[in-house]
Amino acid sequence: MRITKFGHACVRLEHGGTTVVVDPGSFTDPAALAGADAVLITHEHVDHFEEARLRAALEADPELRVWTNKDVAGKLDGVGRRVAAVGEGDAFDLGGIPVSVHGEWHAVIHPDIPLVRNIGFLFDGRLFHPGDALLVPPGPVDTLLLPIAAPWTKVGELVDYVREAGARQAVPVHDAVLSPVGLAVHTRLIGPGGPGGAELRTLGEGESLDVG
Repeated sequence: MRITKFGHACVRLEHGGTTVVVDPGSFTDPAALAGADAVLITHEHVDHFEEARLRAALEADPELRVWTNKDVAGKLDGVGRRVAAVGEGDAFDLGGIPVSVHGEWHAVIHPDIPLVRNIGFLFDGRLFHPGDALLVPPGPVDTLLLPIAAPWTKVGELVDYVREAGARQAVPVHDAVLSPVGLAVHTRLIGPGGPGGAELRTLGEGESLDVG
């Protein structure tokens, strides 16, 4: 299984001839969608779900399918037959890649800001994308995609999260709001030299990593 980072929270996963793209939002190069078999969307915020771009990809490729929560699915009227609404406890298969769905709500940004639905995806029991919530995987995983910076995150909470998640390695995502200096500070605190103690594998735009 190989992942490639495509800006902010988007990753492209390739395994056994199947290509899955997760959260190709407004901060993501549209090229991330080229040749995809499936698109998974964790929640409706524009940095994860860019409706016009996704509709264009669906129009260009009649075989492309989408899995997401029911609120995002409701926004994709007109293509409903190609969109599956899933939630906590659901499971499905993508070309031989088993996927299970976890969680229900986005992390709290501020009490005055309404919560939106958010789901995380676990791929083959070994790679976990939590979306915008510090969802602990349902069991030990090899690789955690770690939302490292957002209006709702605090580094101390991320330290506790990587400890509780217990993944062999963490790959930072959701980093568009960080400068290079900010990313260095965050990764130092969360990584092996800081209190987080996590094995971090930081990927640049378009860089890939084999995750087993």
